[in-house]
Amino acid sequence: MDQHIAEAIGRPDLIRLDDRLVCLRFETMKVVSALAAVRHLLDAGVVRRGDTLLDSSSGIYAYALALACHRHGMHCHIVGSTTVDRTLCAQLAVLGATLERMEPCEDLKLDQKRRVERIHEILAEHPEYHWMRQYHDDIHYLGYRAVAERIRRSTGGDALTLVGGVGSGASTGALARYLREDSPDVELVGVQPFGSVTFGAEHVADPEIIIAGIGSSIPFGNVSHASYDTLHWISFDAALAGSIDLLRRHAVFAGLSTGAGYLAARWERSRAPERTVLFIAADTGHRYVDSVYARHREAAAVDSLTPRQVTARAELALPWSRMRWNRAPGGRPLR
Repeated sequence: MDQHIAEAIGRPDLIRLDDRLVCLRFETMKVVSALAAVRHLLDAGVVRRGDTLLDSSSGIYAYALALACHRHGMHCHIVGSTTVDRTLCAQLAVLGATLERMEPCEDLKLDQKRRVERIHEILAEHPEYHWMRQYHDDIHYLGYRAVAERIRRSTGGDALTLVGGVGSGASTGALARYLREDSPDVELVGVQPFGSVTFGAEHVADPEIIIAGIGSSIPFGNVSHASYDTLHWISFDAALAGSIDLLRRHAVFAGLSTGAGYLAARWERSRAPERTVLFIAADTGHRYVDSVYARHREAAAVDSLTPRQVTARAELALPWSRMRWNRAPGGRPLR
């Protein structure tokens, strides 16, 4: 029996959509990493019950850290993006977390930089706060070991391809690391929005939006570039089509990044039918009812979408590009 709701929320479902396509579906994925990170800090004596934990978030991590703080009797201060919605604001308030929302900004990439700058200002005022550094501290890898073990048991000896949004690098990087301890041939496919600097797509702007949570306007220390075999850059419109198809075809109601991951996973499965392809659904679709699901009649048929195959980042183009990365270190693809 779980001792706190966070433990239940962090436990994912494994759903086989067909014989070679599997969805790793979370209610809120980052609860896994936040719970394990806070527990590790407490065990190591870095923080104590009653301390204040601080970080920046576009939404999911804010909720995850608030739950972890509630679980362990700690205070939570979040510098939040403009993408934090009313529902989450209310939840954070009732959970006792302090949310400091940034002023609206036309460029969500600049919003991310401004949030980190505000973190430094707060630390100067409150040096006793502990900055969780979800983008840079690999303690956020720890919680995914149990998830990797469950994937291993469920997929058995299948040749496995893992697909997921890159974001801070913790989820895909950790799962690949732990899965490869027993199966070095596990393929890792990262999904990025256009405009993200992580793998060098900042020169291509998406007219709709940078997909919150899977891209970045600043370098992230938790991203291990050498872990990734393939990259997909997917636009808002293509991700929307993926989200709608996933709900219509498989009844999985998930966020926009999941739609992008599903699109990439379908393509990878078609390229390697002998492999099982597992994609990560990081959260539910509730945040995207108005921006995505209410627009379901606009969605393109996913079978009509194919990625542009590129060998250099200068060739990247909307709405969808794919590139072999070949586990290159330091942000530079190997030919």
